[in-house]
Amino acid sequence: MLTYSIMLDGGFVRRKTGSATKPATSDDIVRLSAAIRSHPLLLSHRLHRIYFYDAAPSSEIIENPFSGERLDFGTTRAYRASEVMHNQLACEDFFANRLGELSVEGWTPKKDLRKVTEESLTLRSDDIKPIVGQKGVDMRIGLDMANLTLKKLSSLIVLVTGDSDFVPAMKFARREGTQLVLVTLGHGVKEPMRHHADVVLPSGVAEWFARLAATSPAQA
Repeated sequence: MLTYSIMLDGGFVRRKTGSATKPATSDDIVRLSAAIRSHPLLLSHRLHRIYFYDAAPSSEIIENPFSGERLDFGTTRAYRASEVMHNQLACEDFFANRLGELSVEGWTPKKDLRKVTEESLTLRSDDIKPIVGQKGVDMRIGLDMANLTLKKLSSLIVLVTGDSDFVPAMKFARREGTQLVLVTLGHGVKEPMRHHADVVLPSGVAEWFARLAATSPAQA
């Protein structure tokens, strides 16, 4: 019996399991994890932990460069939704949140200016939106993959992502003897990711949830 860990790239998983009109919830994350655990490759093995990597919601207050209007991220619906998700996941069995941070990297027009045909263009304060990026999330995934491998905490790692930036960490884990299963949730990935995974499970989210529905409570 092998010991395995599941590493969930939160930004990727949230995009695949949610939408603009119906954002992903902690229930979606838990259901997806249960579906992964029910896969025949893993049923006979022991779960060490499920790691959820995401950016902690930002409470930063920024000013619109045109109007000077203050935008308080801490009062937004997105802030509250992320806070609730992280708190709920932290209470789930075998789950651990690994959180980076959000940073504002500037402002950008809401529309593609290349499609504007007018000779002159005047931007107003409501024509721009902040550029928000993640910091420290990918680093945590790479460090944890190395830690799980070197300390022999997991003989098998299930990585749920579509980001090829993790190829170096994948290569390291396999060189040290850890088996690596890549779950893409139907997302197209670059060839190097396939080359450095022992098994690739490319099925879509709907299939994973169908698998969960067909699994007995004892197996899930």
